Amino acid sequence: MRFEPPPLLVKHLGRIEYVPALQAMRAFTENRGVDTADELWVLEHPPVYTLGVRSDPGHRPGAESGIAIVHSNRGGEITYHGPGQAIVYTLVDLARRGLKVREFVRMLEQSVIDVLVEGGVTATRRAGAPGVYVGEAKVAALGLRVSRGRAYHGIALNVDMDLSPFLAIDPCGFPGLAVTQTRDLGIAGSAHTVGERLGATLARKLGHA
Repeated sequence: MRFEPPPLLVKHLGRIEYVPALQAMRAFTENRGVDTADELWVLEHPPVYTLGVRSDPGHRPGAESGIAIVHSNRGGEITYHGPGQAIVYTLVDLARRGLKVREFVRMLEQSVIDVLVEGGVTATRRAGAPGVYVGEAKVAALGLRVSRGRAYHGIALNVDMDLSPFLAIDPCGFPGLAVTQTRDLGIAGSAHTVGERLGATLARKLGHA
């Protein structure tokens, strides 16, 4: 008998504000039932700094940045989201799929690594520092929240964006951490098209062709 994975929907939501997206993820997760299909939300955000539950005040930007700062309930430290960054939010019932959190984190990282490999770029993980790196620079940040075995938040891949807001913070809590993006690595494609590839890659890893 052929194994059928739990249902999955991939939604392309365009550019939406961070707070409504956070509220929608929380509501979806709190209200979903045992048969609710998992969803991947592929999107971008307007400029915003988000603070994870372990965020250190010393890593935050000054008020002169002019960019909103929002407290989030994801894991991790401070990061920046903005136009030109491909985000995939992963509303996935890990327990139903038999996935451990660490296994799912590696799946997300590997999805980014595979997309970069398709563009001729070698990327790696770092022990103790979730995300994806090219050389010494971080190209994708990752943060999750898991409630009753159900994950949300996800991964953000820098594609074709203004990277200067990262200079005002310690990205993911690491002072002086360099960041890069797929455009500067020679990979063609907008945040929309690269986001589509990333969402499709993750969907395949979850068992959906």
